[in-house]
Amino acid sequence: MKILITAPYSATALEEVSKTVGQVIYKPWNKHGKAFNEAELIAMLKESGADALVIENDDVTEKIIESFPALNFIGVCRGTPSNVALSAATRAGIPVFFTPARNAQAVAEMFIANIIVFLRNTVASINWLKQGQWIEGTHTPYLRFKGNELAGKTVGMVGFGAIAQRIAEMLKSFPCFILYYDPYVELADTAYLSTTIEDIFERSDIVAIHLPSNSDTKGMIGSSLIAKMKSDAIFVNTARALVVNRADLLHALQTNKIRGAILDVFDHEPPDAIDDKLINLPNVLATPHTGGATIEVEDHHAAIMNEAIKDWFVDKNRSGRLLANSEILS
Repeated sequence: MKILITAPYSATALEEVSKTVGQVIYKPWNKHGKAFNEAELIAMLKESGADALVIENDDVTEKIIESFPALNFIGVCRGTPSNVALSAATRAGIPVFFTPARNAQAVAEMFIANIIVFLRNTVASINWLKQGQWIEGTHTPYLRFKGNELAGKTVGMVGFGAIAQRIAEMLKSFPCFILYYDPYVELADTAYLSTTIEDIFERSDIVAIHLPSNSDTKGMIGSSLIAKMKSDAIFVNTARALVVNRADLLHALQTNKIRGAILDVFDHEPPDAIDDKLINLPNVLATPHTGGATIEVEDHHAAIMNEAIKDWFVDKNRSGRLLANSEILS
């Protein structure tokens, strides 16, 4: 087998997959400076003669799959294979592997770090200090920037998949009280309380969104839910922007109906004018979709993808744990 890999892979991971299934052609998108487009991927597949493909941020369109219907597999180094024409791959009988939870630790660490930064007024105090505003009064900054501790807060998770569960596990030690809403998750762990989405918004000091973006979740979080939040509550979205009605969130923040928001995702990336309004509000801590941006994430996704490839082609394991289109099994 000859595999074209455009996802970032370490030398060790490349050697491992080469020993497992065959020749590797390595053309990482990050060295290219941007994701490869449809024409570029088609050209590389033709030129290389590859019969398998591993990507991260490139879009594998229906046209690509129709042009190469005999691909042995498509690997997507992401938590969800949203950038692959999954139905087309399934029709062609091409297994699509993905890497769930590859960035769980990275997002969890940044989630907690940003909440603490927000609660402790850290950014404002740093700017105040750098701007030379500490002119007099030993205790002036102590009084001006006094914040809150994370310990003792009720954190409500809307969606309780791998990332949310990793965050919840870390929050135990503060400690925090964890509520979650997820009709697809059943846990035996009594440390977390399953409840309704309305209850999450009404009771939580911190409301955290951990939903995928699909037809069921698009615009799911709007004014009716946001209006239930406590006036001193914080809204956090490190998942997908399109699950939130941004106009409703913007209104709540502009009118101080809630304390503030921590946002790592936006409807348009780069941001449009409305996103910029959100980003520049004084009660918003915004980061440019960097929750999963760590060097270690690349090691995690390569390890998970190599496991999926070995399971399928060497061990002949058809459990489907890392298979996005399990329909091909039947």
